[in-house]
Amino acid sequence: MRDDVRADTPPDQRSLKIKKPKKMAAGIPAVTSSMLHGIKKMGLVRSAKTLTMVNQQNGFDCPGCAWPDPEHRTHFEFCENGAKAVADEATKSRVTPAFFAKHSVQELAEQSDYWLNKQGRLTHPMHLVEGSSHYAPISWESAFEIIAAEIKSMEHPDRSVFYTSGRTSNEAAFLYQAMVRSIGTNNLPDCSNMCHESSGKGLGPTIGIGKGTVHLEDFNHADVIMVIGQNPGTNHPRMLTALRDAKKKGAKIIHINPLPEAGLERFKHPQDYMKLDFSTTKLADYHLPVRIGGDAALMKGFIKVHSEYGGLDQDFIDKSTEGFRTMVEQAQSYTWPVLELDSGIEEEHIREVGKVLARSKATIACWAMGLTQQPNGVSVIQEIVNLLLMGGHVGRPGAGFCPVRGHSNVQGDRTVGIWEAAPPEFIKKMEEGLNISIPEEHGYDVVNAIHAMRKGEVDVFFCMGGNFISATPDTHATAEGIRNVGLTVQVSTKLNRSHLVTGKQAIILPCLGRTELDIQGDTPQFVTVENSMGIVHQSRGGLQPASKELRSEPWIVSHLASHLFTDSPIKWLEISGNYDYIRDLMERSLFGFDNYNERVRNENGFLLPNPPRDSRTFSTPSGKAHFTTHPLPNLAVGEDRYIMMTIRSHDQYNTTIYDVHDRYRGLSGNRRIVLMNALDMVERGWKNRQHISITSHFEGETRHSTGWLVVAYEIPRKNIATYFPEANSLVPLNSTAAVSNTPTSKWIEVSLESDKSLFEWR
Repeated sequence: MRDDVRADTPPDQRSLKIKKPKKMAAGIPAVTSSMLHGIKKMGLVRSAKTLTMVNQQNGFDCPGCAWPDPEHRTHFEFCENGAKAVADEATKSRVTPAFFAKHSVQELAEQSDYWLNKQGRLTHPMHLVEGSSHYAPISWESAFEIIAAEIKSMEHPDRSVFYTSGRTSNEAAFLYQAMVRSIGTNNLPDCSNMCHESSGKGLGPTIGIGKGTVHLEDFNHADVIMVIGQNPGTNHPRMLTALRDAKKKGAKIIHINPLPEAGLERFKHPQDYMKLDFSTTKLADYHLPVRIGGDAALMKGFIKVHSEYGGLDQDFIDKSTEGFRTMVEQAQSYTWPVLELDSGIEEEHIREVGKVLARSKATIACWAMGLTQQPNGVSVIQEIVNLLLMGGHVGRPGAGFCPVRGHSNVQGDRTVGIWEAAPPEFIKKMEEGLNISIPEEHGYDVVNAIHAMRKGEVDVFFCMGGNFISATPDTHATAEGIRNVGLTVQVSTKLNRSHLVTGKQAIILPCLGRTELDIQGDTPQFVTVENSMGIVHQSRGGLQPASKELRSEPWIVSHLASHLFTDSPIKWLEISGNYDYIRDLMERSLFGFDNYNERVRNENGFLLPNPPRDSRTFSTPSGKAHFTTHPLPNLAVGEDRYIMMTIRSHDQYNTTIYDVHDRYRGLSGNRRIVLMNALDMVERGWKNRQHISITSHFEGETRHSTGWLVVAYEIPRKNIATYFPEANSLVPLNSTAAVSNTPTSKWIEVSLESDKSLFEWR
């Protein structure tokens, strides 16, 4: 029975090696790691060719993150983790039909995520027939016929769900949402629902746009840069260069995070060695080890200091904002003992850093999932908005908001229509451009899609990239829902766990990666992406595809659509043969894409409109920026309980595991690790490598996981950290951030017990 296939990661019985955490990011170890990953997976010649194409104007956009490219690029415009991402995609290893004939789905599910990814690139369309234990090859035509037949047989369009990964190009994402809306549904959940949805929901009502408001150049003009709930050394390493340059120009850097991170302590740019420069740069001037969930209290403390110490841009407040007085009075009503207790930071240190912020004439606030995946993710981001608006830190050089996206085009996908709850004006423009009718009802986000699948209300689940089963919360509940679906489809480059936990039948459609040539007819094509700062630019692969059976994502969407619609105003097959035609259609259907084909061929692409940044105007109902008030979240937990957050290792990109090491944290060989305060361990009588089990608690429900190893680490007391996706089974499906419905992977109440059954695991 395929219902018995393991949904979460298997037990890890390898030994754990522990060293002292690193105090510096990048440097020679990063160069060595990049070279080893490249040569091991691609070979020497292929590595040299591929890595020199990354983030170049005539090359491809790095799939590793969405950090923007500088205007003047070097020949080596990539970081260590970017090199890993590229090597992983351009690997010489292959997953062929013979591989699937040899291994049953059940056998594959017993392997680790690291092992699955290591097997290489998918080469052929594959079909898992209902009741079968093995995938078998299928032709593209037959695959499209099955998918189209299942979609056409549904009682209602809303019984289909179409998920999207943030690595999908603008062109593919636009066609995908056009196909989905032509079917008659807005069920377009995507990875942003699980990461920066809180950012969009927090920024939109307050400043009128759900995106950041800074250019890369602004980092060179900032007095202060706050990095909150983010680990750029691992997740956005190229950001360290911007921080280094800002530091050299005199900027103060404030690091707010429960864990110390090597990337915010010291940084050595690997290319400096070529210039015989062996110096390193100290980055963070202050590290505030806030309690998990204590960021809101810390921001209110800064607001109190700001209002007492000065630094207000009163003219901006009076002319361009609303709600200032109410917000300040509410912040001042909280006493220092309350703010100290909730934040975990002493008043003295809050005041010291608060005065630095008050004196600043140009402040940038950067954040990532450390904030967005809290229960109060939206409101804590609005506290940051409050703080920056007090000093007028928006719409001027060196100042503004910078939510740092992890996926390389998650922001672009939302811009071009991957949006389950798009506003009416967006839908109207899309209808006019596509010449179709679009339903008004909002569709499912990720969490609501899982609920619908669990209730048996989904017949077809289609994934454009990603690894849904490993990326989502509450792994067993998600698997239960997926198994209820009649047909699941995965458009993928590499093997992952979502190919193993499936509906009654499943299809894998192998696609081109960013690194590969995309030729339609006889003409090479390029696609476009949008980075974290709203710049749309080209991406053009240069490698021969891993298999002649691979197809581009735009081709896949267009050919499936041609099987679905016999009489459509969209000329699906025609536009997939020349991506300029897709961009012409996008120009007619989207705001800000005028002269798309012409402007995207500019050397560095083009910048999308952003009123707060461009003209210090705010597209809110009142035309002003809004201060908001929020109560502090309730951080109380049960007796003998802890708060757990999930984190990445250094050898990981989202759910893709490159290796089993976390070099900066000094850990290697095993990923089922619990980082815990040493005093909490002493209190329990535990030592390093103690075997424990974890139970999460939410609204009377529990989830249990065994086979974890404790490691003493510098983290606030009563807080612990674990890697995802291993710990995702402990994240309750119903525990989501208010307003954004984002899973609270950074706030899980847990209890811990000694685990004597070393290899028992469930």
